[in-house]
Amino acid sequence: MGGIYLSWGIFDIQLGNLIIILVMLALFVLALVVPFPGTRRRK
Repeated sequence: MGGIYLSWGIFDIQLGNLIIILVMLALFVLALVVPFPGTRRRK
């Protein structure tokens, strides 16, 4: 059983794999942007 493949020149990727890669990149960016819990300065 084959899936849906996207092609850009010599580069082919399956749609499911592309979605997983994009989700992982989004989580990575969120991890960089969202501050760690408990890093607020306490007075």
